[in-house]
Amino acid sequence: MRQSPLAGRYPAVAAMVVFALVPYLALSAALGPLMPRIAGELGMSLQAMNVTTGMSNAGYAVGTVLAVQLAQRRPQRRMLLVYGCLLVIGSVLTAAATDPAMFIVGHVLQGLCTSLLLIAAVPPLIIDYPAARLRVTVVVLNVCVFGAVALGPVVGGIQADTDDWRPLFWIIAGIAFAALVLSILTFRDTPPVDRGAPIDYVALALATVGCVASFFGASWLLDHPFLDAAACGPLLGGLLLIVVLFCYEYRAKNPLLCVRSLVSTFPVAGVVAAICAAAASVSATSLTLTSLAPRHTPLGLGLLYLPEFGGAVVTAAAFGVIFRTRFLHLYVLIGMGFLIAGSVVFNVTTPPTAVLTALGSGLVGVGVGAAVVPALFIAGFSLRSNNVQRVFAIIELLRAVAAFLIAPVLLYIAATTGSDTDSGTRTALWICLGISVAGAVLAVAVYMAGGVSRPPKPSVETWMGGERPGWDSPVLFARFRPGKEPEEYCP
Repeated sequence: MRQSPLAGRYPAVAAMVVFALVPYLALSAALGPLMPRIAGELGMSLQAMNVTTGMSNAGYAVGTVLAVQLAQRRPQRRMLLVYGCLLVIGSVLTAAATDPAMFIVGHVLQGLCTSLLLIAAVPPLIIDYPAARLRVTVVVLNVCVFGAVALGPVVGGIQADTDDWRPLFWIIAGIAFAALVLSILTFRDTPPVDRGAPIDYVALALATVGCVASFFGASWLLDHPFLDAAACGPLLGGLLLIVVLFCYEYRAKNPLLCVRSLVSTFPVAGVVAAICAAAASVSATSLTLTSLAPRHTPLGLGLLYLPEFGGAVVTAAAFGVIFRTRFLHLYVLIGMGFLIAGSVVFNVTTPPTAVLTALGSGLVGVGVGAAVVPALFIAGFSLRSNNVQRVFAIIELLRAVAAFLIAPVLLYIAATTGSDTDSGTRTALWICLGISVAGAVLAVAVYMAGGVSRPPKPSVETWMGGERPGWDSPVLFARFRPGKEPEEYCP
């Protein structure tokens, strides 16, 4: 097979993954203070900017499913080059935009191509190298996904203080180009997973229409009432289609997504924790950033959230130590505990003081870093390693929906509930606290209902071999279904 000079070189492949993921994930968290400047220069309303951001997030969510389908029938590394080219094109379009159409098309491409790259590039980095490399991979993955998001407010604040927005977008385009170059230098032609696999048109249609509709409805809440048909209809209808997607995939004879195989104790608990952690962390950060924006300069406000990045780095390093032990299960619960503590600190006073904001952001950073990626591995170890791409796609789809749909709804609650914005923000932050508590309680309840008295440690070498899962996950609600065996159904 054709190979480039750096094919199979782990450092180069890991760097390619970092450069592919970081630009959009950091940008998505940095846009807040830049949106008025971008809208003013391009002649867009803030509502149009909000819808653009929502459609970009919808593209990210849809890309998780589309990447799995394309990997079934197309050579994956060749598709990686296509995704990289499209990411560069999208990044250049946004940086050089002279009218709304250029910016909208470019930013939506950035969201779509980032998730395509995520699903195509990360699983091979996990399973194509010796088990000894996995420790570094989990650290890189954690820092990539959550470290980039945590740095977003700081990056956005720095750029906003310069009264210009284009330099940041050109830097993003440069990083995307570096990712494309590394994709070429590390190219190693690989065949499709299953060239004869059928195209799951139903799953693709449900994912596309459901995500686009729900994210459009959520973005419309900026200046429309929740019960307005233009907001409520697409939001609730899109969510219903996403639920139908998972029900359809559960019952399908040849599913694109391994939904049925994930319906056992460990994956369900992990997915619940990941969804709740993503929703609570993004919402709490968005609420406090919005509440504090009139009281601080963009750079000063961004620096208050720098501890979140520190928390993500610390938890990534700790995860690299414990992911092969039975404490992996407890680590997720500890992460949920830190998220709960962060929500409480944010809510001590509204708006929180500078000290409380820094402390709360640090606690949230530790919490989300210890909860989401570890929960992904709890689900992944429950299936054979050759299905990790599909597992990753399911969790990233659900994480995107939870994080980027619930935050706009809670921002709407903050703006419309109570006597003023501060009291509304307090109400919304209490909801964030409730989401964190619910995630922890439900995950523990699922373990207890599964009869798990002493969680196992994963057999990483066995899992990497691809013949068996890393552990045997008890059947869902095994305590009440004695003798029932879990099933793995993923072609």
